[in-house]
Amino acid sequence: MKPLEVIMVGAGNRGYEAYGKIILKRPDVKVTAVAEPNDIRRERFSKEHNIPPERQFKTWEELFEKEKFADGVIIATMDRMHVEPAIAAIKKGYKILLEKPIGVNFQEIKELYKVSKEYKANITVAHVLRYTAFFRKLKELLQKKVIGEIIGINLVENIGFFHFAHSFVRGNWRNSNTSAPSILAKSCHDLDILNFLINEKSQYISSFGELRYFKKENAPEGAKERCLDCNLDCPYDAKKIYLIDYTGWPVSVISEDLSLEGRLKALREGPYGRCVYHSDNNVVDHQTVSIRFKNGVYASFIMTAFTNKITRKIYLYGSHGEIYGDLEENKILVQRFGIGEEIINLNLPFRDLVGHAGGDEGIIEEFVRLLKGEIKESLSNLEESIESHLMAFSAEEARLNNKVINMDEIRGKFYS
Repeated sequence: MKPLEVIMVGAGNRGYEAYGKIILKRPDVKVTAVAEPNDIRRERFSKEHNIPPERQFKTWEELFEKEKFADGVIIATMDRMHVEPAIAAIKKGYKILLEKPIGVNFQEIKELYKVSKEYKANITVAHVLRYTAFFRKLKELLQKKVIGEIIGINLVENIGFFHFAHSFVRGNWRNSNTSAPSILAKSCHDLDILNFLINEKSQYISSFGELRYFKKENAPEGAKERCLDCNLDCPYDAKKIYLIDYTGWPVSVISEDLSLEGRLKALREGPYGRCVYHSDNNVVDHQTVSIRFKNGVYASFIMTAFTNKITRKIYLYGSHGEIYGDLEENKILVQRFGIGEEIINLNLPFRDLVGHAGGDEGIIEEFVRLLKGEIKESLSNLEESIESHLMAFSAEEARLNNKVINMDEIRGKFYS
């Protein structure tokens, strides 16, 4: 059978290293065109996927001037470049896998939703955590009422000290003026998972948080503006993070030239060599969100930079027991009151593959099934996914203005 054909819009970390690598392993789908403004990235991607010159585009605008010639489109551009190419792809009739976040503000997501309804578009949003065995198992346990009625959830996103420094102090998501608030850019995943597990809409949201640590007044005495000029012993030292033998993520992001000379040049001239106390970052590094859902379930979410490990930890409290889970360890502990405890170690076929505990592979599997016509819409379709974004915008408004947000009022504005 002839493989399905998809187009990759954006050949950076997500397009090249995540989705592109997964597709290379599948016989039933192939990437037959790419749009990417960076010449090195576009040529690298095209070489790996054997894409002919006439299907290599410098911009997404050039690509969508062509009549439809593939089955689907994966949009993996930077956050502020999601909505416009998505609308162009909708108007050409493509089924779309759209990297999260959908967009960076209320109005542009509303516009995308309006166009998607007009054209009856089929959009899968890359909320990849829904496709992990870990969160699917938690969903199953809640549906079976293993711990009785669900009363509350506490979800903690341990971003990891070096990950936060890389992405949200030095990297592309460091400033809300050029990307988005971190509660949206990083954690719409988590707000989406709360919706997925609780299976009900939120009613009220409040939030507190700030840029607590990564700012000039916390710089140690003698800290230089660039790590290459600094001799302090610091866990955030760019030399420790990027000048090592390993050249995968996050090292692979700082330069197309990953030789020692290329990385030194990147640290000397680019954002990844800046001191974490002397960058132009403004996104919060620690935030809490409190949510009351319409079915009476209460949830708290904590996003924090200040952890050693990159993982997500979750605590579920029920009328007849509690559940604790660690995504990175793929371990779930079920404690039923008066009965005892059970440890569930997930034997994952996706374990140790590309990313997100198998979620990246899982969403590509679902998108392929969608293209084949085996399913009509995805688990993370556009309408389902919009809810977490409205929650993220509301959490940011609550944080900035010290107020409690009524989510029905927000939905009323969005869907009007």
